[in-house]
Amino acid sequence: MQRLHLVFGGELVDPSKTKFRNVDDIHIVGIFPDYQTAYDAWKAEAQKTVDNAHMRYFIAHLHRLRDEEQEVSTTEELG
Repeated sequence: MQRLHLVFGGELVDPSKTKFRNVDDIHIVGIFPDYQTAYDAWKAEAQKTVDNAHMRYFIAHLHRLRDEEQEVSTTEELG
């Protein structure tokens, strides 16, 4: 089973919270096939912005967003 991970980041309103200052400026680093590759990409981007306390990068576990074993909800059905 492939476990995809999304790495993204941007400037936060408050460095102690996770609200982005401008969602249009969110930097999508990419989608990666495993955690280690995503972690390496996250670390590289985070290190580039270490001098800006408001910049944060995150790893989202895309494989956790959808459980293939469960029936889809009505919001996922089209037409």
